Amino acid sequence: MRSFKLSRKLLIGAGLAGLLTAGLGPVALNQNWIGDARAQAAGDVMVPWFEADPYWPKPLPNHWILAMTIGLDVDKKDNVWVFHRPQTLEQKESYATRKEADCCIAAPDVLQFDPAGNLIRHWGRAENRGKGHDWPSSNHGLTVGPDGNIWLGGNGAYQPRPDPGSAAQFADTPAAPPPLYAGGGVGKYHDSFIVKFTPDGKYLGQIGKANASKGSLDTQNVRGVAQIRFKDNEMFLADGYGNKRVSVWDATTLKFKRMWGAYGKKPDDTPIPHYDVNSPQFGNPMHCAQPSNDGLIYACDRTNNRIQVFKTDGTYLRQHIVKPNTRGDGAPWEIAFSRDPQQKFMYISDGANAVVHVYDRASMKELYWFGGGGRQPGQFYAVHSIVTNTKGDIYTTETYRGQRVQKFTYKGMIKLSDLIKKGVVGGSRINP
Repeated sequence: MRSFKLSRKLLIGAGLAGLLTAGLGPVALNQNWIGDARAQAAGDVMVPWFEADPYWPKPLPNHWILAMTIGLDVDKKDNVWVFHRPQTLEQKESYATRKEADCCIAAPDVLQFDPAGNLIRHWGRAENRGKGHDWPSSNHGLTVGPDGNIWLGGNGAYQPRPDPGSAAQFADTPAAPPPLYAGGGVGKYHDSFIVKFTPDGKYLGQIGKANASKGSLDTQNVRGVAQIRFKDNEMFLADGYGNKRVSVWDATTLKFKRMWGAYGKKPDDTPIPHYDVNSPQFGNPMHCAQPSNDGLIYACDRTNNRIQVFKTDGTYLRQHIVKPNTRGDGAPWEIAFSRDPQQKFMYISDGANAVVHVYDRASMKELYWFGGGGRQPGQFYAVHSIVTNTKGDIYTTETYRGQRVQKFTYKGMIKLSDLIKKGVVGGSRINP
């Protein structure tokens, strides 16, 4: 089957359709947004396509804004849950916290939006202070469990800091925290736990304890969990930023069940270089462990630019390379699937390359990507988390200075060749 590459095509902002609808007329667009699309010359394939919604979610109240946005899930009613890091706002983004100006204040750590983008619930560290349980020093990863309760992860090696936006936060000059990917060795690591809450933010329980991890073979604690997912009453953890493993826990008893490292082997905390697609170990961060309907676990070994596929018991099956020349933060960050029973399509958020890759899951062939670096609707700055709702829409978050959630509305199925002729890939327009 022959394929061809659509090279050096300029992608125009994904929000163009919404802007034109609003009557804004032609706009100047980023000419550096360049992408690829692959189509099959014989036996053309049907692909999903999307359009960025520039008005989702609706503005937050109380001068609230999002900071690094690093956790995302949808519940059974298609409400969208978002987790961010309030302490990562810059000093000039949090004047209102110190009563120095009207703008702005970090929103609470956890926010719930209805499908229309209205904020319907919020809570966070402030409501849980002094309650006798742990809270991450660096929030990372949110999952809605099958029972509707909320699980939160964390990847903070350092100890908790002053309140977000406070004068104390910006006066605080501690020793530099460990590197972001603080794997290797078993030194003190604060976020050695994950925590469970009701949808209203009431604490229910946790796995592990702060600063307690003994490394990747520890069966009582975790270490820098990036993501939590559920399958058949088991919790699969991308474990993660400190450990080099997938760890599996009973969703009812919260007891440890099993673990594995790269290729299904015993995890090892020996420091290793990044960017090795043949590395015998997972690197840090081991960033996703996404179950599929057909009983597979897709593990994102982010800075080794690969996805490894396992059975749920940890049996290694195969490996797929994603953008192997990527450096920096690596290519495969998180994975979501289309909502058909077969989960035919796989969507990979790629923060370093600032795109979402659309794959045929069975063949693991890339069909096209959408996005590109930028701050307009449909573009990305460090696209991080990715999920789909029951209608097939895609939601993404952006970390670092991206600081937002985006919605990409599912527009239906179309032949890939027609998609290219139409000039639209994902939410983005191709200028032929």
